[in-house]
Amino acid sequence: MSEVLRMWQQNYIPLGDSLAASALVAGLPIFTLLLMLGVLRKPAWMAGLTGLATAMAVALFVYGMPASAVVGAVTYGAAFGLLPIGWIVFSAILLYRITLETGNFEVVKDSVGNLTPDRRLQALLIAFAFGAFIEGAAGFGSPVAVAAAMLTGLGFSPFYAAGICLLANTAPVAFGSIGIPVTTLALTTGLPVGALSAQVGRLCAPLSFFVPSYLILVMGGWRGLRGVLPAALLCGGAFAGLQFLVSNYLGAELVDIASSLAAIGSLVVLFKVWKPSDTFQLEGEVAAAPEKKHHTGKQLFRAWLPYLLLIVFVLIWGEKDIKAYLNSYTINVQWPGLHNLVERVAPTVPKPAPYAAVYAFSWLSASGTACLFAALVASLCLGVTPKQFGGMLATTTRQLALSLLTIASVLGLAFLMNYSGATATLGLAFASTGSTFPFFSAMLGWLGVFLTGSDTSANALFGNLQVVTANSLGLDPVLMASSNSSGGVMGKMISLQSIAVAAAATGMKAADEAKLFRFTLRHSVFLATLIGLLTLFYAYAG
Repeated sequence: MSEVLRMWQQNYIPLGDSLAASALVAGLPIFTLLLMLGVLRKPAWMAGLTGLATAMAVALFVYGMPASAVVGAVTYGAAFGLLPIGWIVFSAILLYRITLETGNFEVVKDSVGNLTPDRRLQALLIAFAFGAFIEGAAGFGSPVAVAAAMLTGLGFSPFYAAGICLLANTAPVAFGSIGIPVTTLALTTGLPVGALSAQVGRLCAPLSFFVPSYLILVMGGWRGLRGVLPAALLCGGAFAGLQFLVSNYLGAELVDIASSLAAIGSLVVLFKVWKPSDTFQLEGEVAAAPEKKHHTGKQLFRAWLPYLLLIVFVLIWGEKDIKAYLNSYTINVQWPGLHNLVERVAPTVPKPAPYAAVYAFSWLSASGTACLFAALVASLCLGVTPKQFGGMLATTTRQLALSLLTIASVLGLAFLMNYSGATATLGLAFASTGSTFPFFSAMLGWLGVFLTGSDTSANALFGNLQVVTANSLGLDPVLMASSNSSGGVMGKMISLQSIAVAAAATGMKAADEAKLFRFTLRHSVFLATLIGLLTLFYAYAG
């Protein structure tokens, strides 16, 4: 047997037995990303590739990872970035382009405008409530892709549409994709899924109540919020109330679906009986008298058909028995040069164990495929010719090329940091904070989602470390594991993967991606800090 196939053991403190020095070097790829985006203002694809190159150098020369494993981890992450994540983005933008190029998005725009012409209320309805529904049904970037494209079509600037949707896509993330982040956390930690669901709900519900008001506050300041405060409070209250009740008494699977439907329903009813007394304009928007355009029921049905089909196909794909059938066509690939060739050790795992690297090529069961079926059926129903459909495919591919490169490079970086042990080094640095660990527990989840772009991945990455640290400090392991997931959702808006999705969905200029990162960064840190403080309260006073 070739020597190349010998297992390599991770070492979480590679620099002179100093955790602090090791953590500083382990964080170099993250510092590189922050430097490229926040200081040098480079496009996201360039920041992603530079961060990836830094991570490869750290893995090779500091951690001593074999070159074959480095290549394996990077390509494994890049593959995961393209499917399922890039696949969802591609299909969602294709669906939007079908609606746009058939002229039906004008009718969608008019129907939303007839409900409310107010930009603040449109943001609550589309970015927060409808986006939360898509998050609960599909997740993995689809809510930002769908909602941001819709807001852009409604007349929002690409920057505002992207920023608003990234801010809104926080409250539902912990229970996204039919509760996958929580069920993954339970599998990783061995803790009861019901207890984790309840605790995540107790952490997220207070922030969910606050997020709609915070969203409007960011858009228009106190004056802007004051004009639509009843709507923001009703939306937040309906969503947070159902989020708490369903997560605590029914389980994780239907939390987002129930919460978002409650928010959508409450807003639609409110719009029928109440209107803001003031007027509101987004920055750079020219004031115009709202012109109501009325359409027949048939026209409205045709216009909304692609999104109705999206909901139908996503729910079908999520149904337990159908999902199991579709998953039977998944091709599992033991990734060459990586699968079971890296050994994880304590404290990230209870005892030394091989680190599996099995890529699930879920070409049929992926949410992106459900979205593609919705696009195909919609194109047939709306009379799109094969030639027109081919043109839409080509346009979508050109639009997404750099965004897909960004997603692939950032996921390659994240997976390389995981398999080299660099992410665990950073986790151990957070775990060394002693009595303040409940606060940093949430920040650890935030870091995990910033790196991977996924709450599910962050839970798989740090869930067990949270439990080990909690037991050593005499803290509640359920609370610490739950704070990983709850704090993680606030890192979603600054992950380069999410920024690439939002930029692609809105057609934003590449030069504006760094501006978008700087815009979301301060909000992300603030909201993650609130989750950390709430975790501290539950740990010592709750």
